[in-house]
Amino acid sequence: MITLEHIRKDFSGVTPIKDISVTINKGDVISVIGSSGTGKSTLLRCINMLEPPTSGKIYFEGKDITSKETKLNEIRQKIGMVFQSFNLFNNMTVIENIMYAPTKLKGISRQEAYNRAMKLLERVNLSDKALCFPNELSGGQKQRIAIARTLAMDPDVILFDEPTSALDPAMSREVLTVIRKLAEQGMTMLIVTHEMKFARDVSNRVFYMDQGTIYEDGKPEEIFDHPTRELTRRFIKRLSVIEKTIDRRSFDYYGFLTEIETFAQKIMISSKTKNRIYAVIEEIGVQTIHPILDINIPIDFLMEYSESEGICVIKAEFASEERHLLDEMDDISKKIVMNLAKSLTYDYEDGKNKLQAVIEVV
Repeated sequence: MITLEHIRKDFSGVTPIKDISVTINKGDVISVIGSSGTGKSTLLRCINMLEPPTSGKIYFEGKDITSKETKLNEIRQKIGMVFQSFNLFNNMTVIENIMYAPTKLKGISRQEAYNRAMKLLERVNLSDKALCFPNELSGGQKQRIAIARTLAMDPDVILFDEPTSALDPAMSREVLTVIRKLAEQGMTMLIVTHEMKFARDVSNRVFYMDQGTIYEDGKPEEIFDHPTRELTRRFIKRLSVIEKTIDRRSFDYYGFLTEIETFAQKIMISSKTKNRIYAVIEEIGVQTIHPILDINIPIDFLMEYSESEGICVIKAEFASEERHLLDEMDDISKKIVMNLAKSLTYDYEDGKNKLQAVIEVV
C-alpha cells in the first residue's frame, strides 16, 4: 500500500530521518516507538507530505506522491492524520467540524455530510456532543472528535501522532478504545505512541526508531519480548545506562561518582540504592581491578538500571589473560560487595575478564 524508498529529511542543522526504506501493507497496524527526537513524528509527516522528504520516494497505492505532478490534496484525503493537539476549529460546533472537509473537498451535500457525521459521532460515543463547541469538551472528547473528523473523509490510511500524549490516563483509555476498534475493523494505521502496552496489544508490527532510521521492525512479541538489537533492548526494557572507560591511573573517581549522582537523580532511585552503587563500584574498581592492572589496560564500566525488573547491574571488564578476580578480591571487599549486592559473578570470555554485580533497587 505504501512504500518508502531511501527517505531522508533534513532541517536546518538536524537530520531526524537519514535513510528509511520500508513497505506498509494494507491492514497493517504499526506502532512507531522510540525516544524523543528520533524522527517518529517526522516520518508520519513525510508519509502524507506535510513535510516533503529531502530525498527519496514515497509510493502510495503505486503512485509516486513525491512527484511534482502529484495532487497532494487528493492524496491527503486518502491518508488521514490525527494530531496530538486536536486541531479542531473552535468557532465551529462539533458537527460542523466533522462536516467541513467532506462538503468543501469532496462536494458532498450538507445533508449527506450531516448524516455521516452523526453516524461517526455514534461510533466514537459522542452523539450527544454534536452541537457543542470544542472548548466545552474534555481532551479525550476532543481527540475522539478529531478521529471522527478524519474518518469523515473515508481514508485508506490513518496516521496518529501521539494521540494520547496530552491526556490523563482516563481520557487516554477513551481514545485508545476507539483506535482499537478501528484496528479490529481492518483500518490501516501508523501510530506514534508512548503507550507500550497498547502498542503491544493493538499492533501487528512495531517500528523502533533510532539513529535516523527504523532501527528494528518486527512483530510485537519479537520487539517487546526478544529484540535482536542492543538499542531496542535498552529501550524496551526501560533500561537506563551509564558507561565509562577508566584508562589511566589518575582517573578521577570522584568525578565519576558525580556523574552517577546525576544519573541517579535522572532515574529517580533512592539514596540508599545510590550509596550501594557507589560502594560496589569503589570495591570493584578502586580496590580490586585498578591496582592489579597495567597502566595501559582500560577498564570498561557499564551500569544498567531496569525499572521493570527493579535491579541495577554493574559490569566491569578488561582485556588480558584470565585473572580469576573473585580469588584476587580481598576478603573485606568481597564481604562488602556480597552484603550490598544480590549477586557477584566472574567470567572470562573472548579474552576479557568480566565482573558483574546485581543490586536490588530499594
